[in-house]
Amino acid sequence: MPAETLDQAATAASRCTLCAPVLPLGPRPIFQVSPTARVLIISQAPGTKAHLSGIPWHDKSGDRLRDWLGMDRSQFYDSGLLAIVPSGLCYPGRLAAGGDAPPRPECAPLWHHRLIRPMRQVRLTLLVGTYAIRAHLGRKAAAALGETVQNFAAPLADGRFPLPHPSWRTRSWAERRPWFEAEILPALRQAVGQALRDDGGSTKG
Repeated sequence: MPAETLDQAATAASRCTLCAPVLPLGPRPIFQVSPTARVLIISQAPGTKAHLSGIPWHDKSGDRLRDWLGMDRSQFYDSGLLAIVPSGLCYPGRLAAGGDAPPRPECAPLWHHRLIRPMRQVRLTLLVGTYAIRAHLGRKAAAALGETVQNFAAPLADGRFPLPHPSWRTRSWAERRPWFEAEILPALRQAVGQALRDDGGSTKG
């Protein structure tokens, strides 16, 4: 039986209704993939604005992330350059205490391998937020987010780069950690630029 193609996996993921009974706004998988993408963002899950628009990172957090990366909207939404595969493809709802709920645990085990493995041109994988960092770094991640981010002021050898989630809460977090803007963001922009220019061997995310 022929191996599943990226197009086939993306079509199947876009039609997924596995978590429909527990999604407050219903299923709407939101992601961006391409066989030529050089940079991959693995993040948390879409927010309400992304759910309503169908566009990933279609909010203030997205504006902040694009600023961190040194990319404009046309580059960011060019799937041939940048892929986006959240830990949860659908908006998971809100926590009673405030803030978005965690990504649905069923999602990444079902879809990440199928969507990410075929993207063999990926040179740099950005792990955005604690859910992505814990899932993909495991024991390499420190207990505190700040320590994890500071420890990786350059991509790991396999091209993974951990970052905080660029929500409004991160503004005060970054103000208390001046090294983030002084050290991490320049290293991040350099890594992104290198990944987009690099014609060498691929690093799978």
